[in-house]
Amino acid sequence: MDNPLYTVAQLREIERAAYAELEPGTLMRRAGEAAAKYALELLGDKRDLPVLLLAGPGNNGGDALEMAAVLADAGVDATVLYPPGQRETSDEAASAHERARDGTVGFIDMLPPGAQWGLVVDGLFGIGLTRPIEGEYRALVASLDEVRCPILALDVPSGLDADTGAVIGPDGIAVRATHTITFLGDKPGLHTADGRDHAGQVRVEPLGVAPSLLPAPAARLGSADSFAQHLAARRHNTHKGSFGDVAVIGGAHGMAGAPVLAARGALFAGAGRTFVAMIDPGPGYDSVQPEIMFRLADEFEFDKRTLVIGPGMGGSASAMRLLARALDSDCPLVIDADAITLIGASPDLLKRLAQRSSPAVLTPHPLEAARLLGMTAPGIQADRLAAAREIAVRSNAAVILKGSGSVITRPDGAILINPTGNAGLATAGSGDVLAGICGALLAQGWPAWEAAAGSAWIHGTAADLLVAHGVGPIGMTAGELPAAARAVLNLLVAEKLV
Repeated sequence: MDNPLYTVAQLREIERAAYAELEPGTLMRRAGEAAAKYALELLGDKRDLPVLLLAGPGNNGGDALEMAAVLADAGVDATVLYPPGQRETSDEAASAHERARDGTVGFIDMLPPGAQWGLVVDGLFGIGLTRPIEGEYRALVASLDEVRCPILALDVPSGLDADTGAVIGPDGIAVRATHTITFLGDKPGLHTADGRDHAGQVRVEPLGVAPSLLPAPAARLGSADSFAQHLAARRHNTHKGSFGDVAVIGGAHGMAGAPVLAARGALFAGAGRTFVAMIDPGPGYDSVQPEIMFRLADEFEFDKRTLVIGPGMGGSASAMRLLARALDSDCPLVIDADAITLIGASPDLLKRLAQRSSPAVLTPHPLEAARLLGMTAPGIQADRLAAAREIAVRSNAAVILKGSGSVITRPDGAILINPTGNAGLATAGSGDVLAGICGALLAQGWPAWEAAAGSAWIHGTAADLLVAHGVGPIGMTAGELPAAARAVLNLLVAEKLV
C-alpha cells in the first residue's frame, strides 16, 4: 500500500485530536523516546561517542530535550546546544528542558571547534517554520556542513518546507540530514524538490496515535502497489499485435536522437511494435535496435496506435499540424517535450487536449510546466504539488511533473510522489525514455493514471538498478535505461507470480 502523506494543516488537526485524548506532554515524550531509540540504532557500536542535540525554542526543541534525557539515561554522553537567551514557546518544551537539566545531560551555548560527535540531532525548528532561518541559527545550520558524522533531523530538517520540499526563503538555508525521523505522519516535502537532498533516509513514527484520528491523506508516496494490478505474465499464445503499437512523433532536423531514445524505451517496456515517425528526413533505421521502424510523420497513419508526441519535435508549422492531428485523434497519448511547449503557447491546443476522452499523460519538466502555467521554473519548484495539480485540471490528463520526487497527478486531485530514481537521471534523453516507457504501458492497455505511476516508478528503479551495478550516477546515460527498465518490469511480474 502506498504510504500516506499529510500536509502541515492536517498534522495540526491530528495533533489537536490526539491532545484531546492524551495527557499533556505525552506526544513529546513519545517523540523523544522514539528518536532516542533510532539514535542508538544509528550509533551502533559507537555509543561511546558523544551525541550533540541542537534544541530550538519550540516543540521541536522540546522533542530534542526529551531525547537527550532518554539518551543520558541509557548511558550516552548527550550534550544539548541551547543558544543563550532562547526561551521555550510552550509549557511542554519547558517541562522537557527541566527534565533534561535534572539529569546528566550537558548544556553548551555554542558549537565547540574541532569537537568529534557520533551523531548530531537537529531539533531547531519543525513544521511550524514559515520564514527563512536567520542570524545565529543560520550560522549554526551552515556550520553543520563541516560535521563528519550522521545528522538526524527530528520531524523535518530545519529550514525545509514540510508541504512543498522547498528550502524556505529565496536565499534560505536548511539542515542537510542523513536521516529524518518524522512524527505522526509522513510529509510530502521530505520526498520532492529539495526534500530528498535534505531529509536523507526517512523513518515515520506515528507516536501511538489511533488510525481513526488520521484524515484522508493529501498525497501518497508511490510504490509498485500503485500499478500492480496491471502487471501480468505473458501467455504463450500471443503475438506482437497483442501488446500494441507505439509511434513516437518527433525528430526535427538535428534532433533525431530524442525519438529514438523514446522508441527504445517503448520497445524494452514491452510494446508489440514500435515506430518513429520523423518530422524531417532522418535515419532509416536504428543500428542498435533495428526492430524500430522509421516513417515520415506527414505520411504516417495514427489510427489504432499509442502516440508519444514531442521528443525532438521542434516548433515548426509541421510540428504544430501533427500535434493538432494527434489531439483530434482518439489515440492514447503521451505528450512530452516540444509538444508541451506548443500546447503552452496555444490556448486552442490546450482546449483540444482538455476535451479529449481518450487517455493522455503529460510529462513536463519544471520549465515546460512553467510554460503551461505562465510561470517561472523556480515558481513551479516552490510548490511542485500545486503546480502538477493545476496542470492536470487544465489539461484533463494525468501528469508526471519530472524532477527529484516526480509528482504524479490526475484531474480529480489524486497525487503520488515517486520515491525511486537518483541523480543519474539528470542527463539528456532520460525524459525521452520515460515517455517511451509510459507509451508502452498505455499500448498494453494500462489506464493513464497507472501508466503514469508505473512508468515513473520503473524508470527511477531502472536508474537505481544501474547504480547498484556500478553504472553511475555520474556518467549514467539515457541509452542505458531501457534495458534496465526491462529488467525491472520483468522482475515485478515475476515477484507478483510468487
